[in-house]
Amino acid sequence: MPRPLGELEDAVMTRVWQWNRPVTVREVLEDLQQERSIAYTTVMTVMDNLHQKGWVRREAEGRAYRYTAVSTRAAYSAALMNEAWSTSDSPAAALVAFFGMMSAEQREALRDAIRIVQHDEESAAEAAAGSATPPTGSATPPAGSAEPAAPAPTATATGAAPGAAPEAAPAEGDSAERGTEPGR
Repeated sequence: MPRPLGELEDAVMTRVWQWNRPVTVREVLEDLQQERSIAYTTVMTVMDNLHQKGWVRREAEGRAYRYTAVSTRAAYSAALMNEAWSTSDSPAAALVAFFGMMSAEQREALRDAIRIVQHDEESAAEAAAGSATPPTGSATPPAGSAEPAAPAPTATATGAAPGAAPEAAPAEGDSAERGTEPGR
């Protein structure tokens, strides 16, 4: 289970998630400097730490790296909520208390999410049932059976939450020192 991101880690990851493209230390630095005074080496260290923790992957580009998020903010939030819920002495009571804190809009979003998950489960069950060979040996489904519906778009994230199973260990010689940017 991933631990919560620190304040600066969250600020960096927010940009990586929002931009949804490979980013450099320099790009993140310039955006962060609009809000606070921060050194290049500080941002480079944070991004290297995020890489070591499995939150971002990186690819060399010249003397710099381009960083890409391993998963989405939604996956990160879901992992944190799951951890908090699963460590409760009374998960049902924790859910009731959590739902009681939600606004009407949040509860409606929860209802929508449950409908999506139920639809996905039903579609998977129908697909599994439809993949069995019909008793007649034909490729046509038996009369009265429904074709599996196309899955509805989901609000779930692709990929596992970082920390659950890191993608890969850094390559030999992969270090923050390489993170200098061209033109620096």
